[in-house]
Amino acid sequence: MMTTDNFTRMNPEEKNQLQLERLQSTLHRAYRNVPFHKQRFKEMGIDLSGIESVSDIARLPLMKRQDISDNYPYDLFAVPLRDIVRIHTAPGTTLNPTVSGYTPQDLINWQTLLARGLAACGVTAHDILQITLPPGLSNWGRDYKFGAEFLEASVIPHTPMSIEKRLMVLRDYKTSVLVTTPSSALQLADYIRKNDIPLNTFALKTLMITGEATDAADRETLETELNVTVWTHYGLSEVPGPAIAFECEAHEGLHINEDHFLAEIIDPETQKVLPPGLPGELVLTTLTTRAFPLIRFRTGDQATILAETDRTEPACDPACPCGRNFRRIIWKGGRTDNLITVDGVKVHQAQIQRAIQGLLNLSSDTSKFFIRKRDEKKYLEVWIPVNDAIFSDEIKNLEALILRAENNLLENIGIPVDIRLKEQKSL
Repeated sequence: MMTTDNFTRMNPEEKNQLQLERLQSTLHRAYRNVPFHKQRFKEMGIDLSGIESVSDIARLPLMKRQDISDNYPYDLFAVPLRDIVRIHTAPGTTLNPTVSGYTPQDLINWQTLLARGLAACGVTAHDILQITLPPGLSNWGRDYKFGAEFLEASVIPHTPMSIEKRLMVLRDYKTSVLVTTPSSALQLADYIRKNDIPLNTFALKTLMITGEATDAADRETLETELNVTVWTHYGLSEVPGPAIAFECEAHEGLHINEDHFLAEIIDPETQKVLPPGLPGELVLTTLTTRAFPLIRFRTGDQATILAETDRTEPACDPACPCGRNFRRIIWKGGRTDNLITVDGVKVHQAQIQRAIQGLLNLSSDTSKFFIRKRDEKKYLEVWIPVNDAIFSDEIKNLEALILRAENNLLENIGIPVDIRLKEQKSL
């Protein structure tokens, strides 16, 4: 029986056959059990028996985040609720969050995927792994915990703490692997530099970045100032999971876990599938997810599938120096939609507008949004116009109103928000 890493080294014929079998199984299960998918397939006159190759998936309709919100909470589940053992939520594009579920087998699959991604960056049973993620990615912290435990590494689970406490744990517990976001990592490096803390007091060697892409300049800063090697994972909150694609030791793009996901790049305007080497929008189809199958889900993430030499012989050399045959994507964090990303958490501007209008009794969507940094930590700054509805002679009452709105947004969206009142002409 193949191990989780053996799958990454399958020859192209084996991989295509495995993907096709799993795709056909997913499509038939979704057709039988999810009215949303059944109705769309019927409307387009799609006969699933005609899906005879992986490329035939381009005939199927695309799926959007709005579709998930519209089917809140459980209408996209492909199994009965009694088979669901875990339920996750994430900010949606409407007032409804997105809800996804896991069967026991789904949890096992995600654990092995996380273990595969961590093993690719050198994590072993000898490591001590610390998880530091923002509240909006707390579910991912649990996933990383289970993945690291699968490798028998020691794990310091995700717990909200001040930067001083994080550094204390990092130093005293001899953490060798840190899982965090680019923003949090830069904040840590900035604090160490400003406080002249010697790096030789830490055992840290591996920095596992997730939630957001990091550019070459920030990567160099982190590797230099923390004396670590930086690795990147790509994930989605809608699946949800943080290891859909992972970086290997070659550091030349991210390998897609092609035994669990079928990836396409489309032109976001024409929705036509683009060949490898051309940038566009990443579209994903789950191949093994039982509870919550996604079929041609538009991620909104800009990406490029690397063009590699065609490999048809089982014994031929793989395109990636690491030896893995799974295709790679280049992902730099760009978007093709109106979602904004703050410290790894994706939210829709319209969603924030609606929330603020309700919380502060605004009559129109005149708010402005800015992603800011304070001590290298990202947050969302919101400008709203001063009007009679929210203006108060008692400044304390006004401050309390704004504080409630900020706390509400943090609780429901999972990102820190700083609301500022501005004169209309400033907007």
